[in-house]
Amino acid sequence: MTARLAATIAAPVEALRAEQWRLRGSVQGVGMRPTVWRIANELGISGSVCNDSQGVLIVAVASAGQLDALARRLRAEAPPLSRINAIERWPMAPPDRLSGLASDRAPDGASDGASDGVSDRLSEPVFDSMPAGFFISASPAGTVRPSATAMTAVTADAAICAACVADIFDPFNRRFRYPLTHCTHCGPRLSFVTGVPYDRARTTMADYPMCAACQAEYAAPADRRFHAQPIACHACGPRVTLKRLDGRAFTLDSYTFLDDCDAAGTLLARGQIVAIKGLGGYQLACDATQPAAVARLRALKAREGKPFALMAANVDAVRRWCDVSAAEADLLQSPAAPIVLLARRCPAPLPGIADTVAPGLATLGFMLPSTGLLHLALRRMQRPIVLTSGNLSDEPQAITFDALAQRFGSGAGLDIGSGIDFVLDHDRPITRRVDDSVVRVVDGGAQVLRRARGHAPEPISLPPGFDAAPAVLAYGGELKNTFCLLRAGQATLSPHLGDLSEPSTRLDYQRALQDLQSFFAFTPALRACDAHPDYQASRLAHQDAALQGQTAVAVLHHHAHIAACLVDNGWPLDAGPVVGVALDGLGYGDGGEWWGGEFAVADYRQFRRLGSFKPVALLGGDAAVHEPWRNTYAHLMVELKWPAFAMNFSALALFKFLDAKPRPLLDAMLQKQLNSPLASSCGRLFDAVAAAIGICREQAAYEGQGAVEMEALITADALQAADAALAYPFAIPRLKSTGLPYIEPLAMWHALLGDLVLGTPLPTMALRFHQGLANVIVKMVDKVAQAHDADRPLRTAALSGGVFQNRVLLALVSQQLRALGYRVLTHHRVPCNDGGLALGQAAVAAACALPGPQPHHQENSACA
Repeated sequence: MTARLAATIAAPVEALRAEQWRLRGSVQGVGMRPTVWRIANELGISGSVCNDSQGVLIVAVASAGQLDALARRLRAEAPPLSRINAIERWPMAPPDRLSGLASDRAPDGASDGASDGVSDRLSEPVFDSMPAGFFISASPAGTVRPSATAMTAVTADAAICAACVADIFDPFNRRFRYPLTHCTHCGPRLSFVTGVPYDRARTTMADYPMCAACQAEYAAPADRRFHAQPIACHACGPRVTLKRLDGRAFTLDSYTFLDDCDAAGTLLARGQIVAIKGLGGYQLACDATQPAAVARLRALKAREGKPFALMAANVDAVRRWCDVSAAEADLLQSPAAPIVLLARRCPAPLPGIADTVAPGLATLGFMLPSTGLLHLALRRMQRPIVLTSGNLSDEPQAITFDALAQRFGSGAGLDIGSGIDFVLDHDRPITRRVDDSVVRVVDGGAQVLRRARGHAPEPISLPPGFDAAPAVLAYGGELKNTFCLLRAGQATLSPHLGDLSEPSTRLDYQRALQDLQSFFAFTPALRACDAHPDYQASRLAHQDAALQGQTAVAVLHHHAHIAACLVDNGWPLDAGPVVGVALDGLGYGDGGEWWGGEFAVADYRQFRRLGSFKPVALLGGDAAVHEPWRNTYAHLMVELKWPAFAMNFSALALFKFLDAKPRPLLDAMLQKQLNSPLASSCGRLFDAVAAAIGICREQAAYEGQGAVEMEALITADALQAADAALAYPFAIPRLKSTGLPYIEPLAMWHALLGDLVLGTPLPTMALRFHQGLANVIVKMVDKVAQAHDADRPLRTAALSGGVFQNRVLLALVSQQLRALGYRVLTHHRVPCNDGGLALGQAAVAAACALPGPQPHHQENSACA
């Protein structure tokens, strides 16, 4: 008889409680069961813990004080990758009558954390008699389907932890130089799990039986690999192999290398492009300091000017090329290991990073190695590498060797000279593609620009008021697509998928939709999508809804932006409206017009548009997105007309450039509105201004290139020394047709063209434009706040849309609004760009389905 059992028997029966607990949140695959086991044993609690399809299930027998202590310590000592959203507790039969079945009494609610009130009591015995100690039990046989009202969070993939890195570089450790070393606190999750509950049998490690040494660690409660599903070693785990992409045999006898990973590092140092299998897909690497290698990689991917991401061995190495704050260092070293946008050091040390890595930008996107394989390959590299996804530009990342060979092998029809010869591969399958996340520190806080590895698909808790919302599937937008599953008070946003204009991305999107719905046994009661009827995601939403006898909820693009910002900031459903500022490139507006610079009184149910940017023609339609000069011409013609422009500014290079274009055809298009729809787009205004001052004038290699390069001209010192009086002026008149206040840039254009005549430096012009734009945005916010209620104006502003990825503009607007007494809501966990649309769509559809006040102006609401 154990001491614990003797003590339990000796205790008065009335002093003991038997409870069944449910832990919800990101609690599987993160070391939660070992943590529960350790704390329960330290507290002298008897019972068991296991994973099942809804989270972690605990049966505990102890005094009320011991049980309460367990709840407190679980919150305080939760594993680093975990997040406990709720601890739900239900009473079981007294110890003298324990039969192993849950009590027939209804749940008494959660005593620690929020409960969704689901009575999901066990259908199988927990134990048949008084438990002798506390133990980890096997998960239920088979994959138990989640209930209709809750779903287990799948933890995001995590970078290799410091302890595992130490193991692979310790010559006396049995995992010395084993590239796929992981423990409970790190490694693949979403990219290798095949089902729930999370156990080795439901991962891509199922076909790798553990050796005796790994089995001993797996079964040892004190070991950090206790119940770590990715556990492996040289003896029993997947193998890493350097191979040729064409499958031919080769020898590396002429190189000095320790193993295949070290040989890959040697190849990179010699200027080769090497494909490397990462956590969520294959990536392409080359030495970032060798311009010829970078140029070959650009040609290989058909990627003209979009910046490449970089990887360095550690933070100290990153500091050779970039300024790294404490907050940025923490992000680089976090379990997510995202790409962090950092300010370049000036002057950069030699050898310098090739200019073609991030042309025209003052920032570099750096990340640290996320796997042991990458740590080993970079061990000898004293220079950073380019590390980019293994795909042709805009296509999905390859996750199998065959897909990689199909795209870049000898049969792919590529004519680029020496491309990819070698692949650093391994034989652990990848179940789901997961790209790298992108993060930036803006206005003192972290801002996620692309939510993928390390962040998705961890659920986002919905604000108060959404508990009773129906299950919603939101399909997202056309660009930077993600989709969202909303259920039981939480939203699960998919990893970044890409632009649906690319056919292969559309196929990948449809596969991912089916995969996650099946994985979570998710059946939507509502489907939500963008209001644009021709978006690929919207078409699919309407088709799927019709098949189920449903009607898809069409949500205005900019309403979804603001709703996503509200969710990101925990804004309660009934907290009232805010002033929403949604600035981006283009989005479908109310009535079918194009919007892109909108000011509204908004909450989850309503979006009353009370201000806008000036509508200007998109000269050539989609061509205006790719050829920025078209926006410049359209703006100048609506503001000045050609005769006035020629009379005052004919000496400018800009005049000569535009005069060489087919102006009669362009003017006819504008006058007759042929393929030139009006758009109130802030993003296109940025394009027009950038092209006017000579940045990205003829052709944009990627969306928003002009805006990004113009922002890059503005240094922190210039911001500090700026003369506010010289900011470019804007006005706020009213549209004659509707009386809607709008931002008029006429005075700005006169000032900017005057600066061009004077030969004002481009950085000064860029700064003056940003200052003036920030000033007028703040004035418009104040105007909208007063228009809502002059006696009680709104005092909260929510800033969303891709334009607010601009570090300078976001900081200027936020600081001025706070100085006026506004509370400013910005994005942190969810992208402000179209990568956050699905979350906003889901929130709007859910809010409109719940009882509550409906908006007075329903024509601008999804609730109409």
